[in-house]
Amino acid sequence: MNIRKYFGDKAFYKYVLGLSVPIMIQNFITNFVSMLDNLMVGNLGTAQMSGVSVSNQLLFVFQLTVFGLVSGAGIFGAQYAGNKDVQGLRNTFKFKIIASLIFTFCFCWVYAVANEALIGLYLKGDGDPTLAVETVKNAKAYLIIMLVGLYPTAVSQAYASSLREVGQTKVPMYASLAAVVFNVVFDYILIYGKFGAPRLEVRGAAIATVLARFLELAILIIWSNRNKAKDLYAFIQGAWKPSKIPLELVKNIIIKGTPLMLNEALWSAGITRLAQCYSMRDLNVVPAMSISTTYFNLFSVLFVSMGVAIGIIIGQKLGANDTDDIMLVTWRLILFSLIMSLICAILFILCSLFIPNLYATTREVRHMATIFMIISASGMLGDSVCNSTYFTIRSGGNTLITFLMDSGFVWCVCVATATILINFTTLSVYLIYFIIQLCNYLKAAIGFTLVKKGIWINNIIQE
Repeated sequence: MNIRKYFGDKAFYKYVLGLSVPIMIQNFITNFVSMLDNLMVGNLGTAQMSGVSVSNQLLFVFQLTVFGLVSGAGIFGAQYAGNKDVQGLRNTFKFKIIASLIFTFCFCWVYAVANEALIGLYLKGDGDPTLAVETVKNAKAYLIIMLVGLYPTAVSQAYASSLREVGQTKVPMYASLAAVVFNVVFDYILIYGKFGAPRLEVRGAAIATVLARFLELAILIIWSNRNKAKDLYAFIQGAWKPSKIPLELVKNIIIKGTPLMLNEALWSAGITRLAQCYSMRDLNVVPAMSISTTYFNLFSVLFVSMGVAIGIIIGQKLGANDTDDIMLVTWRLILFSLIMSLICAILFILCSLFIPNLYATTREVRHMATIFMIISASGMLGDSVCNSTYFTIRSGGNTLITFLMDSGFVWCVCVATATILINFTTLSVYLIYFIIQLCNYLKAAIGFTLVKKGIWINNIIQE
């Protein structure tokens, strides 16, 4: 077996990094802000950190579902971009805007009505009842304000994904960078009451985040409109004017995209359910998992962003019917992502030894966070393969398969296993968490096999 053929030349990696690095930077910026939020709120106290953590678990479901919604249309967008079909791009962009706004309204209504019941799901473990009461109070205060920011977040995702599909990854990165700087500055001012501002604590963190989301959207809209005369961004012209989206395209997006949207919704709900399972062992799991997850997301940016880049690269090749070497290119991309994940895992383990000590919480919470971080690092290689194979299969429109492989696996294997172990065994939460991480390697093997079969090599816009 010639291993060398799975490594590309200098031009190959230059192209891949040219597309993926801006996505990595944007995702890093987004997760860096989450980390700073987590750190600033964490220095207010355990109840504040737990409240924001629980709220963000619920908001995570929204963010991933909107991502799935725009990505469903984005499968067509990437292939239209490869085929240089401007009208097709415009129609998919309009669909993203309309669908994401409708969905956001429905989600906000559910959260506004049932927020206390949803928050209470995470506070059933053993621990101080006073801490539970304070956590609910902080979670509600944070969540209600954050609902306002879901609208600009949804529209920003529609803009950013469409720009990426035509190869423009830098502008979304710059918009996120501006939002991050704004968010960090106003976090500091509003959380702690600096420069004459009132001390708003968790509400200040929420207000700063919402304002940053509006700024990010404003930058994307202004830049897109100023450059709509250029061929690459011509799909922006007339995108906001009332006009019908071809019924056939809507039908195809729904057929191909609904499994993808449901997948992201159910996958994120599954991850949220896993967090709730772990919290049933001990209330201290909530703040400890908050620290671990925040930094895991930050360190996994490299290989997670590579998945998005893989979807764009493979999708454009499929749309242009350039499939002669597509399998070899795919394996090179997956291997590159795997190497990145190994580097991330090593760095994450090293950082786990001191990061929890930055938080003004109990010694037990800091110890738990360190153990969770080390266990998370053990699963990074499997996560990388899962992520790469998922985006590869999805690029060809096989959304039903990705649905079964992703959210189906999370619920039928991971959630089911965690639920049984939590309720019917006395195993420690650390061992249960480790077992669930090992499950991801089984999922990686399934994804690897599906990619190898080549069932994902489809031109859906030609079909």
